[in-house]
Amino acid sequence: MEVMIETCCRIDVHQKSIVYCILDGPLDSNKPQKIQKKFGTTTVALHN
Repeated sequence: MEVMIETCCRIDVHQKSIVYCILDGPLDSNKPQKIQKKFGTTTVALHN
Protein backbone atom coordinates (compact mmCIF):
# COMPACT_ATOMS: atom_id res chain seq x y z
CA MET A 1 0.00 0.00 0.00
CA GLU A 2 1.35 3.43 -0.92
CA VAL A 3 1.78 5.93 1.93
CA MET A 4 -0.04 9.16 1.05
CA ILE A 5 -0.10 11.17 4.32
CA GLU A 6 2.68 11.66 6.90
CA THR A 7 0.40 12.02 9.94
CA CYS A 8 -3.13 10.85 10.63
CA CYS A 9 -5.34 10.55 13.71
CA ARG A 10 -8.30 8.40 14.67
CA ILE A 11 -10.61 9.27 17.56
CA ASP A 12 -13.11 6.79 19.01
CA VAL A 13 -15.70 8.31 21.34
CA HIS A 14 -17.71 5.98 23.57
CA GLN A 15 -19.92 6.53 26.58
CA LYS A 16 -17.20 5.59 29.10
CA SER A 17 -14.00 6.32 27.18
CA ILE A 18 -12.32 8.32 24.44
CA VAL A 19 -9.42 6.71 22.57
CA TYR A 20 -7.13 8.42 20.09
CA CYS A 21 -4.47 6.90 17.87
CA ILE A 22 -1.90 8.90 15.91
CA LEU A 23 0.26 7.39 13.15
CA ASP A 24 3.25 9.57 12.28
CA GLY A 25 6.16 8.91 9.95
CA PRO A 26 7.90 9.99 6.76
CA LEU A 27 6.35 9.12 3.42
CA ASP A 28 9.29 6.85 2.52
CA SER A 29 8.81 4.62 5.60
CA ASN A 30 6.56 1.56 5.85
CA LYS A 31 6.55 1.61 9.66
CA PRO A 32 5.07 4.80 11.20
CA GLN A 33 5.29 5.61 14.90
CA LYS A 34 2.04 4.76 16.72
CA ILE A 35 0.85 6.85 19.67
CA GLN A 36 -2.32 5.72 21.44
CA LYS A 37 -4.01 7.00 24.59
CA LYS A 38 -7.29 6.30 26.37
CA PHE A 39 -9.20 8.77 28.56
CA GLY A 40 -12.22 8.37 30.80
CA THR A 41 -15.22 10.60 30.09
CA THR A 42 -16.01 11.77 33.62
CA THR A 43 -14.94 15.25 34.73
CA VAL A 44 -12.49 13.77 37.25
CA ALA A 45 -10.90 11.49 34.62
CA LEU A 46 -10.50 14.35 32.13
CA HIS A 47 -8.77 16.56 34.73
CA ASN A 48 -6.11 13.90 35.50
